[in-house]
Amino acid sequence: MLERMKSEIDMTFRHLLVLKAVKENQPIGIFKLSELLKLPNHKVRYSLRILEQAGLIRPSPQGAIVTERFEELKNQVDDDIKDISEKIEEIKILVDEMKML
Repeated sequence: MLERMKSEIDMTFRHLLVLKAVKENQPIGIFKLSELLKLPNHKVRYSLRILEQAGLIRPSPQGAIVTERFEELKNQVDDDIKDISEKIEEIKILVDEMKML
């Protein structure tokens, strides 16, 4: 029942890991990111595509670089994580109540 959510969390973690690596090593290409993060090229390529579509990175002749949206994301992620954590706590309480039935 929670497999899809776990998968989404894993993928989000990977996207953020790639974004952090781009920020720290920009400009950087797919092969260097793959080597640095110990991830397959296709997963790095997918994460870069998602990050580019979100406007968080952009391609350059030397490799990916972050955009000004990187700073916005840092603030938004804190709020999103707080909301998700609260919802997970509600789920835990509900599951504990269900165990009592």
